Amino acid sequence: MADQQTGASISEAVANWSSDLKYSDMPETVCSIVKKVVLDGAGLMVAARHEDYVKAIVASADGDGRCTALGHGGGFSAADAAFINGTAAHGEDYDDTAEGSPMHAGGAVGLPTLFAAAERYGLNGERLLLGVAACIEISCRLAVVAPTAQHRASFHPTAVLGCFGATVGASVALGLNTKQTIDALGTAGSFAAGIIEYLGDGSWTKRMHPGWNAQSGLRAALMGKAGFFGPKYVFEGEHGAYAAFAHPDIPQDFDKVTATLGKEWVADKITFKSYACGTMTQPFIDCALRFRELGVTPDEIEKIECNVGEGTVHRLWEPLGLKQNIPTPYAGKFSVPYCIGIGMVDGAAGLAQFTDDRYQDPVATKIAQKVVYVIDPTNEYPANYTGHLKATMRDGTVYEFEQPHMRGGPVEPLSEEELYGKFRSNCAYGGWDDSRIDALQAFCDKIGSADNMDGLAEFRG
Repeated sequence: MADQQTGASISEAVANWSSDLKYSDMPETVCSIVKKVVLDGAGLMVAARHEDYVKAIVASADGDGRCTALGHGGGFSAADAAFINGTAAHGEDYDDTAEGSPMHAGGAVGLPTLFAAAERYGLNGERLLLGVAACIEISCRLAVVAPTAQHRASFHPTAVLGCFGATVGASVALGLNTKQTIDALGTAGSFAAGIIEYLGDGSWTKRMHPGWNAQSGLRAALMGKAGFFGPKYVFEGEHGAYAAFAHPDIPQDFDKVTATLGKEWVADKITFKSYACGTMTQPFIDCALRFRELGVTPDEIEKIECNVGEGTVHRLWEPLGLKQNIPTPYAGKFSVPYCIGIGMVDGAAGLAQFTDDRYQDPVATKIAQKVVYVIDPTNEYPANYTGHLKATMRDGTVYEFEQPHMRGGPVEPLSEEELYGKFRSNCAYGGWDDSRIDALQAFCDKIGSADNMDGLAEFRG
């Protein structure tokens, strides 16, 4: 714990970096990733625009404003636009993520924060991209200070730590100095929140966590800029974020935030999802799709065993009976048994596989009820997300498949064709025709050269 009187704080180190950050400081690899984040996130905002949970957030908006919620008519306040866009971008759990400790920092936190800030305050495309990059960078660094510690304490890491990332992103874009950023981060500590009780019944609260981060981060930055005084030791203090939101048994290493900050970037190491479900389910779906190619029927399968990391069990595997018989489509996104079952039946795990029409598919459920797990003490989670499937057939034949990493990340990135295909498919799912999809794609592709974000208004309604 830092000396509360004289010691330098983590927030001070972050603020020293962020307050001096320039667009030219971004390596090309980071700039390229952030532009992909814009495309991916915008498509997801459109995809979810008709979903009931998004409609509920829109209905809760208080009054009009000059900011855009993609795919929704009229204007909103900056806070409401950030909340709606962030909820929509994350609502189907199809947005970018990070290994080391799951963190959704780009399309669902950084982008809605900066869309709102840039549109409201007349910022150009470079300021937007730089702000998104800063949000990703700090969120991902904070996530690996104590890997799994937030989940083990019953909090959602993105909900807690993404709020600080959003604050840094907004602070960078709005030009806050070091003192203002320290205060903004200190204030964000009282906005950070988000429990994982949604796992018990497939309810909607996780969907809104990034949107809450986006509006809260923007608010915290504006308060810091106006001189609101926040606690300097918001991260490492006796009553700070890691004391409040991290399980005490997990060691904390704040050097993960500060040691290489300003010397190297981690923002270019995020992962774009191939499937519309939880991060750690993805490699298991890859295994299921390879198993599907054999053409076996569910009646031929005796059981399916999956070797797993112990840290994933309480979210993706237990209670096992519930994971094998999911209560809602959303619950299926966080059930490896269901994801394996629907993947084998449909040969896909996109938006259409997690709907009221599909989640009770009898064949997928029959397969899911045969899926069990075995804790593998050598599993690399959370440093690496892997998949494994061992299927024993009724005739004694055994088929085994492994996926050594999550596709879409640094080891096996998605191609441009795959990313653009995902974007267009998501927009079409949201009800847009090709001409409107073309227009949004062109807007996203050219966003770095935009003088302002006034063009967002073309994508209302």
